[in-house]
Order: sequence, then C-alpha cells, then structure tokens
Amino acid sequence: MCSAGALAPHFDHVVVLERDELPAEAEHRQGVPQSKHPHFLLNSGRRAIGKLFPGFEDELIAAGGLHLMPSMDAAYLDGEGWSARKRSAMTMIYSSRILIERVLRDKIRGLSNVELREGVGVSGLTVHDGAITGVQLSTPGGDEHLDADFVVDAMGRGSSVGDWLAAAGWPSPPVQTLDAKVTYTSRWYDLPPAGQRPSSWWWQHLVIMPTPDKGRHPAEHDFLVNFFPVEGDRVIACMGSWGHKMPRTTEQFVESARRVRTPLFASAMEQSTPTSPVHLTRSTGNKWRRFDRWSTPPKGLVFVGDSICAFNPFYAQGISSAANSALLLREHLSRGRRLDGKFCARFLRRQRTLLGVPWRLAMARDQGYECAVGTEQLPKWKRRILAAVSGPAFSLIVGAAREDAVVDEHFSKVFNLDESLGRMMTNPRVLAGLVRYRIRAALGRERVPYGFDPQAEPPATDYSPADAASTPAGAGAQP
Repeated sequence: MCSAGALAPHFDHVVVLERDELPAEAEHRQGVPQSKHPHFLLNSGRRAIGKLFPGFEDELIAAGGLHLMPSMDAAYLDGEGWSARKRSAMTMIYSSRILIERVLRDKIRGLSNVELREGVGVSGLTVHDGAITGVQLSTPGGDEHLDADFVVDAMGRGSSVGDWLAAAGWPSPPVQTLDAKVTYTSRWYDLPPAGQRPSSWWWQHLVIMPTPDKGRHPAEHDFLVNFFPVEGDRVIACMGSWGHKMPRTTEQFVESARRVRTPLFASAMEQSTPTSPVHLTRSTGNKWRRFDRWSTPPKGLVFVGDSICAFNPFYAQGISSAANSALLLREHLSRGRRLDGKFCARFLRRQRTLLGVPWRLAMARDQGYECAVGTEQLPKWKRRILAAVSGPAFSLIVGAAREDAVVDEHFSKVFNLDESLGRMMTNPRVLAGLVRYRIRAALGRERVPYGFDPQAEPPATDYSPADAASTPAGAGAQP
C-alpha cells in the first residue's frame, strides 16, 4: 500500500493485487498471520508513511493509536533490575498491525487512480526484451494477464519473483541469511476498566529484556517479553526467545509467564481478560535477496519489504524499511527519468544503502547467538567475542543515554533507523559521553538510579533532570 501511494502521482492507473478479501475494519486476515503479534512503528517509518499519505499519523491516533514516550510510559526491566522513569528524546505510536493496515487502506481508497483487486493471486511474470511487461493472475474466474509499465514485488518472504526471473534467464540472486532461531508467542487481552486497575500501574507498556546472568536459571529468564498496549484498552502479551522452545497452549503460556524474571508480567495477565488463543511464529530469519548485485536488472521491476530484505521481527524494522523503500521509489520517480534498466539499477543501489542500516543492526545482535545459522554465521571465535561484547556495550549505551541528552538523542535515532550504529559510534561527542558515563559509573556517581528490584513494582518516580525539555527532541513527528 505504501508503494501504491508512491506510484499514484506518476501513473494513470495503479493496481494493488491482494490475495485476501480485505476487511472493512481492523481485523486479522489469513495472509498476515504476524498481525497477531506486537508491531512497533518506528519514527523513520511513521515519518515515511506520513510523507506518502499526509495526515496518516493523526488518523491513526484518532482511530485509537497511542502516542507515548516509552521512557515515561513504559516499565523497562534491563540488566539487573528496573530502569528509572525519565523524559527522553524518543516517542512512538503504539497500535496493532491491523489498525495500521486499516488506516492505510482508507488512505488508498481515497486515491482515485488506485484500484484494490482482492482475492487475486499472482502466478507469474511476462517478459519481453529484458523488461517486465505484466503479470499472470489467478482469479476465481480463471487465469488472466495484466499488462503493466511497472511492477513492484511486495509479496513478502515467500515471494516467487526471483524464481520466475531465473526461469526467464536472469541469474538467481545471491542470498544472505542468518536465522537466530527466534520464536515468539502472543495472546491478546482486554485491560481492566481504568477505575479498577492497580494504583501502581502508572505504566502502559511493560518490557522485560533477557537476563544478563550467565549461570543456571529458568529458560524464561532468557525471554524478551512485552505487555504491549494497542487501541481499545487492549494489550498483546508476547514472549519470545532465541533458540528456546516456546509455549504453544494457553496453559503453557500462563505457566511460562509465571517463570519470567519479574512477577509483574503474570500478575498483569491475571488481572486482564484473555480474548484470543496463543499465536506462535517461527518464520523469523534475516534474509536479503541481493538483486542489487545483478549487472543487468530487469527493466520495470523493483522490490520492497520482505520480498527483498526480511528481518528478525524482534527488531521492529520491517514496516519502516518497507515504507522507506516506497518513499525512495517516489523520490526516484519524481526525477522524471525513463523507466529503463538504468532506473531500476539506480534504485537498487540506493535501496542497498537504505537496507544496510537495519541489516547491520540485526547482524550485530543475531550473530552473537550460538544457535544462529546461515551464510552470515560467524566462526565460533568471532561469535564468542561478539556475544561477550555486545551485551555490555548495549548496557553501556543505555546507561549513558539515561544521563546524557546527546547520547540519548543519537541512540533514539539508531533505534528508529534514522542513523546507522557505525555513525553513532564514531561521533566524538557520543564517545565522550560513553567514556564519561563509564567513569562516573565506576566511581558510583551516576545521576539517574537504576537496577531497582525486579521482584518489586517498577518505580513511578520521575527522575528527569530539572531542565528537561517539555517536548522531546528527535521524535520525528508531531503528536
């Protein structure tokens, strides 16, 4: 849908081919099983969608999306205990995937030259003289052919376009992979009525990071856990892990929740009303089809979203990367150049730079896991070094961000895909902030406390500096 928004100003007629019958409201559908899990809309993604569809963010919030500052509105358990609550540079929009889709569908249906064809499968491409000239369709009425001047592959992880191109004479693209064996499982709940919630529930989002403890402990202490707020006073309780077997039944889900390293997660679930079964997903490997390495790419074809680069969903990079690819496509079309092979090659080169930022972030974490397999798997000695360094390095950055506004701002940009990790870590001011914090921590002179008892309620105290700005810097969009 983002790609359709990018194409609409430049073509007489844009057709979105959708396999499902689309619901009128925010509802789950067969083609998007991952909609049952939490979806973060990072700032770079919400800004890109806003450029493609002006008013999107306001309409998402009007439909129930929540504009929150995680450092103030989320209880965050990292390292040995709860983090302090304070203002920061980052805000986010919380909503379900199905609400994001519904708002986007409403925007698409407002474009007079965009047609949504539902219940249609794509079974092949038509090729002439090195150019893609259309697609083959499977419809309830039989097979069809649809001519096209330009085609966008947005068919996701399971896209067959690469195979169809290989059958037409192009080489199979090199593929980079890394599967860290991530599995996550979710269940939806209705929150108690506002007046019946515990007075200690100042938070709206609950986040529990994996334990840094390397000794013996329950497997659940290695889980990444979210009690994730969405529209309609609902939450998605989600547990995920790298390499562990995850609960599949409601009974197993509840029992695992009770073994998480804080009792607050299970307690919050028990005080809420379950409204769904347990949903489990294991198709989570990182996969980058390197179409950009072709010397002669097809004319009239580009790729967006998971069809070219799919990420470990833990890092919330998918929607934002897809939206930014669509925005990049609009920028290239706006230059008025011919839709020839050079156009597609230029787009792929620019897209390579765009996708490289989230890809390197995903590799920086997933390559450290012993269970990770794929072309990007590190030798054992490198993996051990990365595993030993990445955790403490992340904790150092998080700690410095608590106390240093500049580190906080750049960390927010990295998290939201507005800046690469490499650029942040070569910024002299950021490095100085990290060193200063490390020295202060060694001397026991941190300004913001941390490590509050995970067995107790997270502290509600606002530890923001007295001179903290009333408006977050670098939020990326207006509330």
